[in-house]
Amino acid sequence: MRKLLVRLGLITAVLAMLGGCAAQEDTNKAGGEFTFVSPGGQTRIFYPADQRGKISSLSGDDLLMPGKQLGIQDFPNQVVVLNIWGSWCGPCRSEADDLQAVQDKLGPQGVQVLGIDVRDSQSAAADFHRDRGLTYPSIFDPAGRTLLSLRQFPRSTVPATIVLDRQHRVAAIFLTEMLQSELLPEVQKIASEPA
Repeated sequence: MRKLLVRLGLITAVLAMLGGCAAQEDTNKAGGEFTFVSPGGQTRIFYPADQRGKISSLSGDDLLMPGKQLGIQDFPNQVVVLNIWGSWCGPCRSEADDLQAVQDKLGPQGVQVLGIDVRDSQSAAADFHRDRGLTYPSIFDPAGRTLLSLRQFPRSTVPATIVLDRQHRVAAIFLTEMLQSELLPEVQKIASEPA
């Protein structure tokens, strides 16, 4: 009898876990708010169109124009490439030119790179942005509060790049430094999807 109760308890626990995962997946399928699910060690995650969760709002202070708000709502019907960075981050320094190249090449196709500067001082971040000649804007967010819009996204992951489709649904996440040669084709695919 005791073994039966233990088995029933284990079965109930497994079903509860599966039910929780299914509910979260169904929310994304129905076009609900995006919720990040741990990728189990994956650093590149792709979401089919019918499983993409929407980011309804993500905004913060403009890095180079203090007092002005900046966010994804400023880029309607555009593919938005969110890049989480910090001037103190070595890989962020390496990928900044690659992100600028993506902006330069795909901007005319309705693609906008939008940085989110975290755990930084405004002067260091602004110097980083200007010294590299970056033309895409960045949100200044030292506490990482804007990332709360990406429910359950690990705020300590820097750099990270999140590609939103034209409906501002999460299409891809890269939890690693990205080179132009890797990022450009993925963003082109998303930009070429039917509106």
